Amino acid sequence: MSLRPISLCLSALLLCTGLLSTSLAQNIPQSAVNAAPAPAAPQELPDLDALDQPPDISIDLWERIRRGFVMQDLQMDLVQDREHWYAQRPDYIQRMTARSSKYLYHIVEEIERRNMPTELALLPFIESAFNPQAVSSARASGMWQFMPHTGKDFDLKQNAFRDDRRDVLASTRAALDYLQKLYAMFGDWHLALAAYNWGEGNVSKSMARNQRQGAPVAYTDLRMPAETRLYVPKLQAMKNIVANPQALGVNLPSIPNHPYFQAVRLPRDIDVALIARLAEVPVEDFKALNPSAHQPVLLAAGTPHILLPWDNAEIFQCNIDNYAGRLASWTAWVAPKTMKVSEAAQRFGMAEDEFRSINKIPPRMLIKAGSALLVPRSAKQQADVSSKVADNGQLTLTPEQVLRKQFIKARKKDTLESIAKRYKVSVEQLAQWNGLSKTSSVKNGQKLVVMVSGKARKSVASGAGKQTRKKANR
Repeated sequence: MSLRPISLCLSALLLCTGLLSTSLAQNIPQSAVNAAPAPAAPQELPDLDALDQPPDISIDLWERIRRGFVMQDLQMDLVQDREHWYAQRPDYIQRMTARSSKYLYHIVEEIERRNMPTELALLPFIESAFNPQAVSSARASGMWQFMPHTGKDFDLKQNAFRDDRRDVLASTRAALDYLQKLYAMFGDWHLALAAYNWGEGNVSKSMARNQRQGAPVAYTDLRMPAETRLYVPKLQAMKNIVANPQALGVNLPSIPNHPYFQAVRLPRDIDVALIARLAEVPVEDFKALNPSAHQPVLLAAGTPHILLPWDNAEIFQCNIDNYAGRLASWTAWVAPKTMKVSEAAQRFGMAEDEFRSINKIPPRMLIKAGSALLVPRSAKQQADVSSKVADNGQLTLTPEQVLRKQFIKARKKDTLESIAKRYKVSVEQLAQWNGLSKTSSVKNGQKLVVMVSGKARKSVASGAGKQTRKKANR
């Protein structure tokens, strides 16, 4: 059915706005996260009562962030090194700030609501360059780069239909919860940030080692990996750039001090392409605001709200109210038994390749019983996917033949493609075995898993032995 012209909806716009919300509260139980004590000798933060007032559009968002700086400045050569690094890459600064303009207002709002330092709003520049789709070689994902286990600890769902580590609202809530918890543990923001990057256990052990030796336990005094050693200097460098971009020769594009998006209720299961059409936004723009959805359909029971640009939210509400066509062409199906992919595809009249592609199933794998998969929705099917499946459905695979796990180390200049070719597996398989995306990079010496048959295992082991001998003879 064709979409009715937007002009027919204009009279209904005022009625639509009542169904829209400017933010979505997603809090884990307060008992799980201790509120952080106020920093020592803090500067005055914005009055929390003022957060309910309209934004001050006379200033831009950078100025608002500057006014909330309270962390003690870090003074060390690495800070100047990172300042120079950023200043020499104006295109990189432009790309990061362009991406951040969609999310930064919401992050600042949440930070001020919690009375936290606004320096923390700059942390996604360091973590992901404000790319909510970013995936690290260590399997950290999203704008705030949550590891799978840590994400689960902070109630970030990771299932067959969505990954909340990429969700703008959920991941921001979880990151600030985690940072508050870390600050409550260490009483120092530099140590809390080191723990966010390296883990609280590692920071605690490093501090305990220094204490046993009678050494100081400040961030600059601890032994830590190079990545963590650079972590806070990177944030300090970004803070210095935001504080005084002209002094560092950086052109910092202005970001308006008002909301970019609104949260809109999703009434039924609906195709992503149709949402974009009804909201009159490009599909890629919709995905940028809703990056946790990695399927062509959104399930209302698992994703009750979507984010849309401020003006397009009203357009979407009016258009969906006047749309009488089919909303979803896909639904979820739970496999009743362990089966071949070809058998599952045949049940729904799909080509095997298409079934594999939509469900991201690599070759030579079986679908285990209880797995949740995406399949075409029949014309007669009216019911939406249940909350049990939409919120918890997992895709579990098992090899068609018995394979054995083998650990290998990546070589210098290795890529997932070169490793997959060496061990005669697909890039998709190698990525899945290691919890990576197909585009993830690998580091020299990084430990990876490959699954090989008994026969292949001998061949692989033999090849590894030859390589060792070659090194020994050099």
